[in-house]
Amino acid sequence: MTPDRPKIPATFSLLIWFLLWEAVGRAGWSSIVPPVSHVLIAGVEVFSSQKFLAATRITLEAFALGMACAIAVGVPLGVLMGRFESVSRILGLWVSVFVSAPISALVPILMAVIGIGQPTVVVTVFLFAVFVIALDTQVGVRGVNPSLLEMAACFGARPHQVYAKVLIWSALPEMLAGLRLGVIRGVKGVVIGQLLVSIIGVGELFELYSRNFLMEEFWALVIAVFLFAFAMSEVIARLERRVEYYASTR
Repeated sequence: MTPDRPKIPATFSLLIWFLLWEAVGRAGWSSIVPPVSHVLIAGVEVFSSQKFLAATRITLEAFALGMACAIAVGVPLGVLMGRFESVSRILGLWVSVFVSAPISALVPILMAVIGIGQPTVVVTVFLFAVFVIALDTQVGVRGVNPSLLEMAACFGARPHQVYAKVLIWSALPEMLAGLRLGVIRGVKGVVIGQLLVSIIGVGELFELYSRNFLMEEFWALVIAVFLFAFAMSEVIARLERRVEYYASTR
């Protein structure tokens, strides 16, 4: 038997990076990298300001609406692609293309078609998230054990009962994995949309701090965005682990 090795907390890696960041900032090698201690102090002021609260509200509204639309479209689309080969042949290629394509290249086109404003940011979030949700949902539906479907048919389950009580629950782990990736991509979409399309919300703050060379405030905002994306991902990951039973019984 191998002896148990001491477990290193995940926060230890974060502490090392913060110490390196602090050392580089104190050394003054680059004016765009202030000490992390100064960033944290500036963050307290930034996060308590009314401007940040207003920007956060605008950003969260666009993110929530875009993600809601992505889930409402991506999940049914993935289910159809997983159940019907004809739908998969028609749409599967396009979904795969848009999953791997740089969606940010389409943002200027959206600006020309939809205009400058919050709707374009919502559409950007939608495009960043919907295709990966659809693709993972398709994988989950195709991975459903055929014996479960046969059992439902033997018990006289109606089509809507098959979807609601067998397919959705069996494909749930993959659907949640797609949702987790979609949330991460959606955070990218809302920031890119607000930076490139309409300088509002968090994008306005990024533009303000970078233009005026307020690097401490800029990095504090970057950390806040990263923490939000990480927190959303961890919430869904915890939910994934709670439904792993369905993956093991397929």
